[in-house]
Amino acid sequence: MAGMSNTDSSFGLTFMKMHGAGNDFVVIDSRGREAVVTAGLAQALGDRNRGVGFDQLAEIRSSDVADFALDFWNSDGSRAGACGNATRCVADYVMRGARLTAVELVTARGRLSARRMADGRVSVNMGAPQRDWAEVPLAGAVDTLHLPLAGDPVAVGMGNPHCVFFVPDADAVDLRGLGPQMEHDPLFPQRTNVEFASVTGPDHLRMRVWERGAGVTLACGSGACATAVAAHLRGLTGRKVTLQLDGGVLEVDWREDGVWMTGPVAHVFDGVLSADYLATNA
Repeated sequence: MAGMSNTDSSFGLTFMKMHGAGNDFVVIDSRGREAVVTAGLAQALGDRNRGVGFDQLAEIRSSDVADFALDFWNSDGSRAGACGNATRCVADYVMRGARLTAVELVTARGRLSARRMADGRVSVNMGAPQRDWAEVPLAGAVDTLHLPLAGDPVAVGMGNPHCVFFVPDADAVDLRGLGPQMEHDPLFPQRTNVEFASVTGPDHLRMRVWERGAGVTLACGSGACATAVAAHLRGLTGRKVTLQLDGGVLEVDWREDGVWMTGPVAHVFDGVLSADYLATNA
């Protein structure tokens, strides 16, 4: 994977386009300089007609306590606390550049570990799930395993809040209709990601997702983790689960040291944002 140079803003700004199981990202490497991403720039870049288009934007930052740090933005310009697939993609980029097979990184979620598997896939430890109502967070003290909402969903925090529904057929769900309704439900003061999952076999789930601040996406790493945790807590699966998403397959293993998520990564292309574009959308 080719590395990016930090282009001077008077000439433009380099970026990468990456995806993990169809969950796509713009990645900007800001190590060794000030952060360049603002809410306005993230929203402009997230426009698939007038910008580049992405589910999330990841900005790589220097860190004194880990190999690197990551900041995440949604396509509507809001901040995201975690993004598992982007973390895996950036970890692969950093590992290749430094000729490593494992790295430590820091996000708003905390300190995370990532490693490359022998088959080329990348795993990341997304940390322990947040199961208390105040940590998710929710608007009040309720049973997170059985939320007081139609459909009996589960709430799980994975750095982002998640609302997980178990349904007979995830493909039959009106995702574009129900997703935004649940995202903005008053029970979720910071809004929520919404997952619909059905059991398709022993320790196998079919999952579709509506992401907070992004809408329908082909995959969601933190959502896959939250769904696997919820499925195990409900007694539907074991702690190691394979999830079929619209964009591909992710594997989740809830271990003693955290929730590990494994899947494919892809570096699609490098590009340069023009100085005029940056000046207009700073």
